[in-house]
Amino acid sequence: MADLTQHEWMSRLSADKNAVVLDVRTPEEVALGIIPNAIVIDIYKGQGFISEIEKLDKSKTYYVYCKAGGRSAQACSVMNQLGFKDTYNLIGGFSKWKGEVTSI
Repeated sequence: MADLTQHEWMSRLSADKNAVVLDVRTPEEVALGIIPNAIVIDIYKGQGFISEIEKLDKSKTYYVYCKAGGRSAQACSVMNQLGFKDTYNLIGGFSKWKGEVTSI
């Protein structure tokens, strides 16, 4: 896992053909908008979160975010323990995001 600034995250994401954006926020937070093309899996689902994560392709590169960066760092750590090699945490999370936003 690596923590990336918004600029680094956007730069790597735009150049990465193997990228998946992962939003680990709650449904209430997601209702405020998401980063385009993000997969939403609420980290607070506990074992349900683990089950959903295990269905993902471990060969992809994951760009993970939450509201402020704490839960997404935890998600990256869990993913690394489950065998995901490339996970990137967005420092500051969605609350600091200056890029495009869409609704689900």
